[in-house]
Amino acid sequence: MSHPDPGTRRELIEKVWAAAWGHGDVDALDELLSPAYLRHGQDPEPQDLAGFKAAIVSTRAAFADLTTVVDDIVMDGDRVAIRWHSDATHTHSFLGVPPTHRRVAVSGATFARFEGDRIAEEHVTWDPRALLSALGIIRVGQD
Repeated sequence: MSHPDPGTRRELIEKVWAAAWGHGDVDALDELLSPAYLRHGQDPEPQDLAGFKAAIVSTRAAFADLTTVVDDIVMDGDRVAIRWHSDATHTHSFLGVPPTHRRVAVSGATFARFEGDRIAEEHVTWDPRALLSALGIIRVGQD
């Protein structure tokens, strides 16, 4: 079985990330993610596609000026590594935290596995302490 063109996959990833994270068009994810998609991250239970869409919507509601940039995409067969960073201002309640109007910056990496032409599974790594510290909820690296 031949793999889809890496350039096509790269363009699709960049287009869908810009639509979903940059503009809140979470239905654009349907073009990239499998209906059986699972996203593994900080929580013990993975998110399904509906849960991931809801997380993006709630994040964008709290950080209306959110910008997410794809810094690097590395492909190897059906595996893709995506390095990204996001910047935003906390303007509405997020996870029960009232708006702080602070600027936040986070970065991370997403490791994805394609099945055919859609991503079936992702493992996401980022440091939530950077977000919590930027919001003033916790202090990191200070005694």
